[in-house]
Amino acid sequence: MTIVLNDILPGGQAQALYQAACALPFEDGSKTAGRIAAQVKDNAQATDGADTRAVLETARRALLAHPVFTAMAYPRDFARMIVSRTEGGGQYGDHVDNALMGGARTDLSFTLFLSPPDSYDGGELVIADRVEDRAFKPGQGGAVLYPSDTLHRVAPVTGGTRVVVVGWITSHIRDPRQREILFDLWQAVTAAEAAGDADQVQLLSKSRSNLLRMWAGL
Repeated sequence: MTIVLNDILPGGQAQALYQAACALPFEDGSKTAGRIAAQVKDNAQATDGADTRAVLETARRALLAHPVFTAMAYPRDFARMIVSRTEGGGQYGDHVDNALMGGARTDLSFTLFLSPPDSYDGGELVIADRVEDRAFKPGQGGAVLYPSDTLHRVAPVTGGTRVVVVGWITSHIRDPRQREILFDLWQAVTAAEAAGDADQVQLLSKSRSNLLRMWAGL
């Protein structure tokens, strides 16, 4: 299940993080790609350092503060996060993300878009399934969250510069079907709360909590 979150970094927060990310030092992104992915990767990523870690920490905190993100991902940990820059025709061809990063399992991937969408041409995140390819290019401060086993690519950036934060999550709920069921229940609880139906809130919350107990890996 893929979901678009349009308000991870609202207003001036997104622009401030974008400017901080643009000021970082970058290196060839293929250095950290897997053997197969390195053959189709043409971008740059921020080198490790205090400024890069500060950008990533701001992004991490914003994601964890977003209720839909946490309801969908049930994050146990962030396996890895990077700041990526793509320009001058650069792209990232079809690939599947590594199953393990730093000894951690990758269940979900996300791309947090920092560049204003009208500041660059191309650069869509394209996610493939058995029926069609779907292209995503949310606004500044928006994110796309999707299963890490999905075949996907970044379309060529033919003008301007695309700056994003990319990350991988180890979820408390390993099975994507179980995550989707829990997300549906979370949405039902939210709707029942909005309708003021206390009995339904209690019943749905009980079911969701008990499924979490059954499925969560700690």
